[in-house]
Amino acid sequence: MSQLSVKHLLGIKNLTAGDIELILQTADTFKEVLNRPIRKVPSLRDITIANVFFENSTRTRLSFELAQKRLSADVINFSSSSSSVKKGETLLDTVNNILAMKVDMIVMRHSSPGSPHFLAKHIRANIVNAGDGTHEHPTQALLDSFSIREKFGGVAGRRVAIIGDILHSRVALSNIFALQKQGAEVMVCGPVTLLPRYIRELGVKVELDVRKALRWCDVANVLRIQLERQQIKYFPSLREYSLYYGISKAMLDELDKEILLMHPGPINRGVELTSDAADSHHSVILNQVENGVAVRMAVLFLLAQTG
Repeated sequence: MSQLSVKHLLGIKNLTAGDIELILQTADTFKEVLNRPIRKVPSLRDITIANVFFENSTRTRLSFELAQKRLSADVINFSSSSSSVKKGETLLDTVNNILAMKVDMIVMRHSSPGSPHFLAKHIRANIVNAGDGTHEHPTQALLDSFSIREKFGGVAGRRVAIIGDILHSRVALSNIFALQKQGAEVMVCGPVTLLPRYIRELGVKVELDVRKALRWCDVANVLRIQLERQQIKYFPSLREYSLYYGISKAMLDELDKEILLMHPGPINRGVELTSDAADSHHSVILNQVENGVAVRMAVLFLLAQTG
């Protein structure tokens, strides 16, 4: 397989196992490029990409922008906080105005689930979903799979526990789809108030005891408590959450095996992870950040081939 089966990256749910494998293999090549003395290739020299972010972002936005520049693309950055959206302009009008400037590809983050899917029905440019509300965050799931593959040689057969705020996490949903399509076993773990009611329907194991989840898994992907998305209190306090679901280096050292510790960032140190756990030899959190650039280079390059 040398071409993606989709024109847009709207979510992992839309990808085939072959698509995922192609993206990860292409990312292998681009990671080699990033480790050369000259970390740039002319692959997207004639392509213009707009980063359209309606929500705040640091890692994802910087990672996409760096990936685009490493591929020699022309880059436009759009922030809704300083745009005509504040004056009442619609999403479609905003994007159509950007496209009128001869933009080939849109990387978009939006607080409303389904926003990139809506745009894909109305515009001709390629769209990459950089996170839509609590729905999906496909490139994060792909870079997580890439990081697991890098460590273990493959994802198939691995046991991955996703721990924390599953209810508000777009990372969790994309990871569940990506891992299952590659043959991994998935468990979710967190307070019952932070687990979606439909979660068992996705074919995942459910565990409420974090120590049992750690003993079961090969990989612990720990999620941030997303207080900014919570309209009501789902647990008494951050201190209590940390007491029952926080992971420390001592807990990891008690295990009779080595596990991989991941986190999509930003980390609430002292809440979901202690500093000594986040900085321990178990952690590949900074590797995930590095791998994010290679994976996003692969996604942009492959989508550009679809026209």
